[in-house]
Amino acid sequence: MASPHDNPFSNLVTDLPNAAGGIYGHYYSLVKLNDPRVDALPYSIRYLLESAIRNCDNFQVLKEDVEKILDWEKTAPKQVEIPFKPARVILQDFTGVPAVVDLAAMRDAIQRLGGNPDKINPLVPVDLVIDHSVQVDVARSPNALQANMELEFSRNNERFGFLKWGSKAFKNMLVVPPGSGIVHQVNLEYLARVVFNSNGVLYPDTLVGTDSHTTMIDGLGVAGWGVGGIEAEAAMLGQPMSMVLPGVVGFKLNGKLRTGVTATDLVLTVTQILRKFGVVGKFVEFYGKGMSELTLADRATIANMSPEYGATMGFFPVDRVTLDYLRMTGRDEAKVEEIEAYLRANNLFIDHEKPVKDNTYSAYLELDLDTVEPCISGPKRPHDRVTLKDMKLDWQSCLDNKVGFKGFAIPKDQQDKVVNFTFEGKPAEMRHGSVVIAAITSCTNTSNPSVMLGAGLVAKKATELGLEVKPWVKTSLAPGSGVVTKYLHESGLNKYLDKQGFSVVGYGCTTCIGNSGDLHEDVSEAIASNDIVAAAVLSGNRNFEGRVHPLTRANYLASPPLVVAYAFAGTVNIDFETEPIGVGKDGKNVFLRDIWPSSEEVAEVVASAVLPDMFRSTYKAITEGNTMWNKLESPVGSQYSWDPKSTYVHDPPFFKTMSKDPPGGRSVKDAYCILNFGDSITTDHISPAGNINKDSPAAKYLMERGVDRKDFNSYGSRRGNDEIMARGTFANIRIVNKFLKGEVGPKTVHVPTQEKMFIYDAAMKYKEEGHDTIILAGAEYGSGSSRDWAAKGPFLQGVKAVIAKSFERIHRSNLVGMGLIPLCFKDGEDADSLGLTGFERFTIDMPDLKDVKPGMDITVRTDTKKEFTCVLRFDTQVELTYFSHGGILQYVLRQLLNN
Repeated sequence: MASPHDNPFSNLVTDLPNAAGGIYGHYYSLVKLNDPRVDALPYSIRYLLESAIRNCDNFQVLKEDVEKILDWEKTAPKQVEIPFKPARVILQDFTGVPAVVDLAAMRDAIQRLGGNPDKINPLVPVDLVIDHSVQVDVARSPNALQANMELEFSRNNERFGFLKWGSKAFKNMLVVPPGSGIVHQVNLEYLARVVFNSNGVLYPDTLVGTDSHTTMIDGLGVAGWGVGGIEAEAAMLGQPMSMVLPGVVGFKLNGKLRTGVTATDLVLTVTQILRKFGVVGKFVEFYGKGMSELTLADRATIANMSPEYGATMGFFPVDRVTLDYLRMTGRDEAKVEEIEAYLRANNLFIDHEKPVKDNTYSAYLELDLDTVEPCISGPKRPHDRVTLKDMKLDWQSCLDNKVGFKGFAIPKDQQDKVVNFTFEGKPAEMRHGSVVIAAITSCTNTSNPSVMLGAGLVAKKATELGLEVKPWVKTSLAPGSGVVTKYLHESGLNKYLDKQGFSVVGYGCTTCIGNSGDLHEDVSEAIASNDIVAAAVLSGNRNFEGRVHPLTRANYLASPPLVVAYAFAGTVNIDFETEPIGVGKDGKNVFLRDIWPSSEEVAEVVASAVLPDMFRSTYKAITEGNTMWNKLESPVGSQYSWDPKSTYVHDPPFFKTMSKDPPGGRSVKDAYCILNFGDSITTDHISPAGNINKDSPAAKYLMERGVDRKDFNSYGSRRGNDEIMARGTFANIRIVNKFLKGEVGPKTVHVPTQEKMFIYDAAMKYKEEGHDTIILAGAEYGSGSSRDWAAKGPFLQGVKAVIAKSFERIHRSNLVGMGLIPLCFKDGEDADSLGLTGFERFTIDMPDLKDVKPGMDITVRTDTKKEFTCVLRFDTQVELTYFSHGGILQYVLRQLLNN
């Protein structure tokens, strides 16, 4: 933060008294501004205001920036640019490894250019949680946890050792060992400060993270959101983030949820409402009496799915519920008192017991909580909500509909076919809609005791009635932290989940990120040989095609209790209201209503089973590490010794040829189109995190280096190796490229020869021939996870520009961060309407950088004499500066070199 001597707002520094007659410390008082505009600001904007005031040095943060935020009501509609300096950065290991790889490579580069390598150190706290490495190899076994943990360390030994080196080589970096939990739940329950007290200066906890679901922390009143790994690395090194001052949608909540309705039902409803309204690039701020009826865990569930409804944040300001949660999770009482004192003093606290004046918002929405119905979402997108009562009809229409987000195009005469197969020597059968994966997983729900204990109650009631989950359904339970296991044991419900195959498989991201592990070979054969549309039901936040498992074409998001219910039913083709989910031991039909707990039952178990000491003991163990982590050997020294033979950690090429001077702007001449996409190409399509297909270029690379197929691991686990990630770019087996005329898979047409080949091979061929390439795309290009490799990969493949109808916020930023040119077709236009086939050659003439303005029109010409106008999606002047340097990290490196 700026020194008070350099800060034009030093007159706002105020003491915060404590109850003992002393002071907690000093803070920059928003109240002392004596500006009536402050009281009308949304709480989320007040956090931006406080940060700008505290960090104002008239260099990185200007006094004019503070005025822009103060005048938010007038300036936000004008898309003005502001700097933002988060208080900390949070990473998970899939993104943490490439971040540490880049930092290590930057140390090498700055030394090569004559600078001091020690300048490459995080200037703000960095929390790195290793949580994405758990593969569900062993399931339905009481020994699953230990077995999967041993396999996890065996596969990832080198990668974990590299992160352990990073925790010692770089200052301000905390690494939370594997087996501790999911990053967002660990953040919520342990890492979140809510209010920092740094050397006697108090300020709000704000953060950016390299996972799009960083937004979960917004449920705790901590302002945070996902950014690309490239942006996060710059923020670590002290660079302010340039952002457009966002509009804020006020979402008023009234009433309370009906009994039996879960937080998951609510979040899927909210997601559909906000997706339909359109909140991309905006903050959503929740308020109203209904907010006080939601538990903190319910709020975190809603905040978690901000990426799915498109918002930058889904923010819940701090209130009494927040403070109660901090106490429940074992935070020190003196710290809770300090947090309350600061937030009340600085007008950042909501007291629902007092009359609350509505803030000013850019737009307003409202929801009566008692109108929310039980629901799930799918089969291919999180915002395609289906009420439970309509699910059977919806499934039938999905079988009928043409292939798309809501269709599989199964011929009528094939829809009812039954496939008989043998499972471990016993007869079994499968149909379209058969559930083969039922996973209680993901940060979205496993942080919520109500739905987790609700799942246990469903398992208990069903077990007592004599129901059993079919043995070929791959069931799993991956809690977000060890606390969940403790309260399941305390309640006695764990034994019922264990009995039905929902044994703990690990603490981390599993099925939701694509770490489902293999299905039993008998099940895989039955699906693949008979073209069955098999289903997965998971308590996650992402169900994009090809993400959960290659063999589950239908993937539904549901609450943990519904995951258990669908596991018993064995199919998604069911009307729970009229059809039984099974037959009890007394021979009578058992319906969902017979095993579904009331809200009162759930609340009673939560009250008796969830205790503060559970949180204290769990996170004490985290700080002490675990046996396998503590025994793990790691390199020493401040600079990393790269092993050229490593297939996990590789010295990246991004800074190797970098010069002291920026290269300036670049045009694109006679480029070929390497890929021609339609709408909703996700970062899972661009840079998959899951299994490495045995026939892929990445598999070929690994086998050439002596890696057996069983040791391929996943793309996500190999993000520290650019050679594999370049080959894994656009390697999703479900990707649809218009060049292939309906064929699905990671191939394209090399335009000069008309030869069909793997996308990576085509990219290398274009590079060898000296040709630039571009990508044509539809709407929502880059939606999904905030994956920096979805920009790094295309960069390494030689892509210079992407022309799309629209971009997802984080992915557009990542493209800019890698020096690629993002262009948007004009409203109402796309490749098809302009008559573009993708077989043309494209020229994008960029003006001199001094003449380039954010959002200006750019003309694109083709060799077929077509011309069309696009909008240049460099959204701020700072982004143009990054482009002139060849990327954001190159800019940062030159700044550190020259200062």
